Parts: sequence; structure tokens; C-alpha cells
Amino acid sequence: MQDIRSVLRDTKPGASITAKGWVRTRRDTKNAVFVELNDGSCFNGLQCVFDAASLDDAARASLAQVSTGAAVAVAGVLVESPAAGQPVELKASGLTVYGPSPADSYPLQKKAHSFEFLREIAHLRPRTNSFGAVARVRNQMAFAVHSFFQERGFQYVHTPIITASDCEGAGEMFQVTTLDLDAIAKRGEPVDWTKDFFGKRAYLSVSGQLNVETYCMALGRVYTFGPTFRAENSNTPRHLSEFWMIEPEMAFAELPENMDLAEAFIKHLLSWALERCGDDLAFFDKRIQPGLIAMLDSVRSSTFAHMSYTDAVKELEARKDDFEFKPFWGCDLQTEHERYLTETVVKGPLIVTDYPRDLKAFYMRRNDDGETVRAMDVLVPRIGEIIGGSEREYRHDVLLDAMKDKHLDPASYWWYLDLRRYGSAPHSGFGLGFERLMRYVTGMENIRDVIPFPRAPKQADF
Repeated sequence: MQDIRSVLRDTKPGASITAKGWVRTRRDTKNAVFVELNDGSCFNGLQCVFDAASLDDAARASLAQVSTGAAVAVAGVLVESPAAGQPVELKASGLTVYGPSPADSYPLQKKAHSFEFLREIAHLRPRTNSFGAVARVRNQMAFAVHSFFQERGFQYVHTPIITASDCEGAGEMFQVTTLDLDAIAKRGEPVDWTKDFFGKRAYLSVSGQLNVETYCMALGRVYTFGPTFRAENSNTPRHLSEFWMIEPEMAFAELPENMDLAEAFIKHLLSWALERCGDDLAFFDKRIQPGLIAMLDSVRSSTFAHMSYTDAVKELEARKDDFEFKPFWGCDLQTEHERYLTETVVKGPLIVTDYPRDLKAFYMRRNDDGETVRAMDVLVPRIGEIIGGSEREYRHDVLLDAMKDKHLDPASYWWYLDLRRYGSAPHSGFGLGFERLMRYVTGMENIRDVIPFPRAPKQADF
């Protein structure tokens, strides 16, 4: 069976076909009934034209069931279309209605719906133009991720979702347990974690990085791409409780090589989107974020600027009155700071390096000054940080001190410390939040609109 994408792209007028999909719109005139059919394979639908005069009673009865949302099959002959914007249409001769969609109760009608409303019907929102386009771009971006790393000799590693380690050291983790905590609380007993499923406290992972480092120390160049979880009570357009992370790791690579990889990765992803998602990006450019395509093209064509955190703060302090959050050395850069650096100072993508060690995770390699670490953040116009990474601390004694400074129990990371005892080597890596990439590529403002089923505080429906 041909999908509508291949029909519109490859099939010549005169061909007899059967198109299957869901009705987007129906329009009746005196002489004809026009039905737009979409099967999700591409942004555009196929217009099917029924000649009113030639319909028999059975056909009229079937057509009476056709309304927005109905699942149907339309048979006919492909003909050149007299209407602008569509090269062909289907001159219909047969109709099968698989599933009617009653107009009086179907939530999606031919009108604008707010994204807030569509989040309430996440099981139906993929049928809209916006979310169908998001889904197709998300599919292409996932494929582009694997394409990039596979072409460069990286091995794909599946890291665990359940863990006993906190990668970030922030403690914002979802606990996993089979114990009846309510019953234990009613009895007034302390929780005995040795009786839990894993015999200890366990959590949903916030990152696959620590685990993928173990394979980096054996296979050289690896990456993980999977779901991660943060129990952060942030109810904002930029935060999710469940999201996907891409985390490559390279052995015998220091910070400059890490920056080069990150720049090449971003350019590959943007090129892939621009070259393979044209119709969907054109929609986002027109309806969601004007100028989106030009911005993405500009970033992929740019040479990324480099700047130390110290120099970045100097730039910000020169205009400190322009910011809600006043910049100072030692502050965590806010989105407004990052956007100013990219959009005003360098007017393009920027990699900021050598952050204060107190701002960054324990595993980042300490610089000789003792105050900063070999970290990097890749900043892009409009959203600020899109990638965060570092050279990793591979010296056992320094890593042990960093754990103690962050009040982490080294015993919980014994296996991670083992990597520094046996054949330790310089290595680097970074993390890219897949949904942050999706926001950037589509222009969608709210991160809950670029993942199929968003998980956020008080939101775990569907």
C-alpha cells in the first residue's frame, strides 16, 4: 500500500490507487464533495473529490459517515489538480468507512486549538498539523543522532534506567521500591531497605553518563540515548520530569576534541532537519517561529565562537543593569545571560568553557588553578544552552576529593572509582537533552509539546 507521501511525490496522474487515512476536512458543494485525507506520512494531505451526481444510495450512505477524524479508504484515479498548491487530487470512485468520528463529540474540529487544550487530549493531538509535524521531525532527529555517531565509529550502549547512584549529585531522583510504604508508616516502623527488591535504595536514573563511561574505558568511543528522570519540582515551559538524553563519551579525548565533536554534532542535526524535514519546518517557520529556517541555517553554517566563563562574565558585567539576574563571577549563567552572549556579543553559536568548579558536577576535571573545571556549555541563539559537557576527572585522588567536597559517599561510587584505579585515561563527553533540541529545531516554546506524552509535576496522564 502506498502512503500519501509517496503518492504525492512519485505517482503520476492516471494511476488507480486506494488511499487510506484520517479525514482532516470535508467540504460540500452543489456538484461535489471534497475530502482531505491525511495518513501522517507527510505534512500535506490528499484531496479526494466525489462527484455528487454519480453517487448511488450506498455511496451516499457511506459518505454521510465521513466527517473530521473518520478513518476511511478512498479508491479512485489520480488526476491533475486545478487547485493551487496541490499537483494532484484523487477522483474518487469508491469509499470504505473503517471508523466514523461523530462530529458532535470529536474534540478536533477545523479551527485553531490552543496547545494547552491539546495537552489535555494528548492521545488525539498527533492528528493536528502542529503535532504531526513535531512527531515526524522527532523521528528524523532520532535517526540523525544514530547516523552521526555510527558514521564516526561510536558504539551504542544501553545504560540502566534503575540505578543506585546519583550522577549529578543533586538528589532530585524518583525512588523505585516494591515496599508497602503506607503499611510501614501505619505500623510506625523504620523502613528497612535491605528488604526492598534490590536490597538497597534504588532510583530512576538522571543520566546514563557514569555507566557509559565504563564502556568508554573498554570500547573507546561510545554513546547512550535513552530516557532519564528528574524529580525537580519545576513547573515551567523548559522542564520535564521524564526526558531523553544523548550522551557520547570518548577515550583519550580532552576538552578541545570534545568541543569539536559537539560543534560537528549540532551542525549535523540542523543540516539533517533542514534537508529532510522541509515541509514540516516550513510550517513551523510560518505558524510557530518566523525566521526559524534562516536561524537554523545560520547556525549550521557558522564557526562556533569560544569564550571562557571568566571572559563571559566580564561581558555580562559590562551590561549588568540589563539583566533581571545580576551577573557576577561564580554565578550560574541564566538563560537571559546565555542569549545575550550568543545573540548580542558573538551574534552566533558560542562555547563557554572553564566554569567555577562549585557550579559543576563532581566528575569534571579540575584545572590547575584549583577554582575552575574543564567544562563546556554550547550556547545557541534563542534558547541559550543546548549542550553541556566536560573533560572527565580521571585522576583517582582528585576525583575522590571532589566527591567529598560535594558530600557524596565514595562507597556508593566504588565501581566508578575503580575506573580510575585500573587503566585510567583522559576522556571527555557531553549531554544533549533531546527535547531541548526539539524545541530548537521546531520553534515550539513549551517543552511539553515536543514529547509525545509529557511528564511534569502533577501530570502523569495517558
